Amino acid sequence: MKIHFYFLLFLASFSGFAQGPKVLIVTAHPDDETMFPVTVFKITHELKGSADLALITDASSGFNGMVASMYYGMNMLDSVVGRKNLPLIRKKEMMAAGEILGIGNYFFFDQIDDYYNRNEKPYLEGKRWDISYIERRLDEILAKGQYDYIFCLVPHEGQHAHHKSASLCALRAVQRYKGTKKPIILGGQSANKNSTFRFTELESYPETKISATAPVFEFDRSYGFGEDLKHSYMIVADWVKASHKSQSGDMNQSMHRGELETFWYFSLNGDQRIKDVQSLFETLKKSGFPTK
Repeated sequence: MKIHFYFLLFLASFSGFAQGPKVLIVTAHPDDETMFPVTVFKITHELKGSADLALITDASSGFNGMVASMYYGMNMLDSVVGRKNLPLIRKKEMMAAGEILGIGNYFFFDQIDDYYNRNEKPYLEGKRWDISYIERRLDEILAKGQYDYIFCLVPHEGQHAHHKSASLCALRAVQRYKGTKKPIILGGQSANKNSTFRFTELESYPETKISATAPVFEFDRSYGFGEDLKHSYMIVADWVKASHKSQSGDMNQSMHRGELETFWYFSLNGDQRIKDVQSLFETLKKSGFPTK
């Protein structure tokens, strides 16, 4: 009886929240969501919020699955094999990750996932991606979804061109938004505690400017709790990363790394809404299991 009573108290600790925030994640590739999976997990599982995901590319690239070749029974390093099979495989992997994250809806834009480079211009100028289609569809998704937050990757100069382009598409969609209350857009990425990374804006794209008055919002997913402090939210990030088996090389390097999930506040949100984000992250730290 005592065990049953404490179990009910445990469940009750998760039931004291009103409806949580609605989030749209806008990324270029399956596995980009591994930059901030715990924040999404806590929103959907602990705050009673919701999350949808808009995937810009067709996921036909990412030929680094040496171990995955054994798992899938095909040469995942071969571009011809990959172009044929990766779009379906990687989307299935993303949905497996999404089951952990609590993703409700997926929006597939199927733009070419051509090759790694850092020049975002051919994509944004419509030479490689159908920008008109992307803009129209994002506008429709935002209008229908009525999201509180948009999560994208930090579009810094060293990022993959697809990452920068997807984030810029999201930023511009928020600028175009005609609803009564614009969603707050944040640029996220994982980081080590000793990271010296700084970001102010991507040159030539004023919409990427970060507010000088906002802090970098952080969630420490490595903070230990429970018996012998052997538990932490890092396991959630590892679960999500492990879903992306076709990317066995990249995921192998990232497993159980990056103690922090960091979020950068774009100036276009307006400084008056910084307090809303502060409130969200304070609530995230208080929800679920002990964190700091």
